[in-house]
Amino acid sequence: MAYRFRGRGIGLIGLIYIIIGIFVAWDRGYIYPDLLRRVLSALLAIFLWILILLGIDLHIRT
Repeated sequence: MAYRFRGRGIGLIGLIYIIIGIFVAWDRGYIYPDLLRRVLSALLAIFLWILILLGIDLHIRT
């Protein structure tokens, strides 16, 4: 007997909840541009670590 795996994402309501949460956090000063740059640089370093070993700088600057 074959089993079907049905992946469940966050759904539309969950996505709206996250978007509103991001807006409120930005409005109240919990998220700011420098934080976003640092998080994005860290994510790039995590996913593209091989480039760092080759000497490429992935820091995001203004």
